Amino acid sequence: MLPRGLLKEYAGPLSYMLRALDVAAVVGSALLAYTYKFGDLQLPIPYRNALIIAGIFTFFIFSFFRIYESVRTKNFWVHILTLLKALGLVFTLLMGLAFLTKTGEDFSRIWFVYWVAIALVLLTLFRASLLISLRIMRANRWNERRVIVIGVSELSNRLVDSIQQALWTGFRIMAVFDDTGDHGAKTIGGLPVLPMPKDIGGYLKSQKESIDEIWLAMPLSAESRVKKLLHELRHQIVTIRMVLDVFGFGLLKSSVTDLAGFPALNLSDSPMVGLNRLIKAVEDRVLAAIILILISPLFLLIALGVKLSSKGPIYFKQLRHGWDGRIIKVYKFRTMVLHDEAAGQVTQARANDRRITPFGKFLRKTSLDELPQFINVLQGRMSIVGPRPHAVSHNEFYKDSIKAYMQRHKVKPGITGWAQVNGWRGETETLDKMEKRVEYDLYYIEHWSLSFDLKIILLTFFQGFINKNAY
Repeated sequence: MLPRGLLKEYAGPLSYMLRALDVAAVVGSALLAYTYKFGDLQLPIPYRNALIIAGIFTFFIFSFFRIYESVRTKNFWVHILTLLKALGLVFTLLMGLAFLTKTGEDFSRIWFVYWVAIALVLLTLFRASLLISLRIMRANRWNERRVIVIGVSELSNRLVDSIQQALWTGFRIMAVFDDTGDHGAKTIGGLPVLPMPKDIGGYLKSQKESIDEIWLAMPLSAESRVKKLLHELRHQIVTIRMVLDVFGFGLLKSSVTDLAGFPALNLSDSPMVGLNRLIKAVEDRVLAAIILILISPLFLLIALGVKLSSKGPIYFKQLRHGWDGRIIKVYKFRTMVLHDEAAGQVTQARANDRRITPFGKFLRKTSLDELPQFINVLQGRMSIVGPRPHAVSHNEFYKDSIKAYMQRHKVKPGITGWAQVNGWRGETETLDKMEKRVEYDLYYIEHWSLSFDLKIILLTFFQGFINKNAY
């Protein structure tokens, strides 16, 4: 059995060893690809330079993505996806550098494809093996961290239950202390609730199994209690964590940030910041440009059909709320006959709506009327994936009726979305239907990732175009 705390003791050297292995894997993949393509290892100077640059990129970009931080509390697939994002950025920068320096013709494209494929496989297998090994070690208590929880509340209930259901994190809760004596709870997660020791320092010293961490699971109003505990623990060499009780706030993308040296809790934030914003912008522009080129013949046929089916313009333009609540103009193929409505009023289409033309009914049923919104994506007003934009008048009505309704605008509106591929599209004639749509929209914002976007796009192709709720 491994000595307890072995990995923690050598965390620094192990981190640098992992960096070296990742660089070696990327460079080694290039060598394997070259051998497979050309049958030898007599690399010309341009190839040698490319390998050196790739190694430097890997070292710094992988560190930038925080791949070498502790994965004790991180999801397995999130870590693997982060690795793939970092590797993708390395190869994207290499391609960009070759383009800018006009050296792309010096390299075999087939060799580069082999290199990318081998690197993806090698690094994924290596990292997956490492993470699985760590999970096995922690589940068998070989590299565990022993924890005491102080505080009895709904927060501590959730915390203890979550840890006990995720033994692979390596955390083992040794005791739960009630520092007030007011709650009367006897157990939490099967663990007995104990009265707070009068001398917490003495208690820690008396334990046969040393305590690594103390988690304070207290409400935000318990500032004086927290200060008292910190004073009592000032001589103890243990990690102390404050678990914030913010579950009742209905937060969106909550996180901790640094404000000029002061820790701050983000109560409501957008995922589209920093690198995420760049990834999303590139994803939208590239895919929108490709799709518009591919559908251009269909685009022209639909435009002709709209023009011949009824009098009026080809496009229907409507003002809707975009990112951060700003007003944007959204394009659609016109599906209704020209009609007048009261100022500021927008009547949703309904079943057997007489305003809809026969050709328009086909477009709406198949979602082909949404195709001009790819132009909105190229303009930067919309995304391919995101919450559907609603008419301004609808926003004014629902924002006071549905909690966190306006949080949908923390990202750009989309042509398709998580709500749409789950069946929540079309008319929202009841408040319950709009609440479900908003629920799915907020879930998308909370869990946004590039892979989630690609999943929604694929689901849209298979089930999102034709829907019984669209009319």
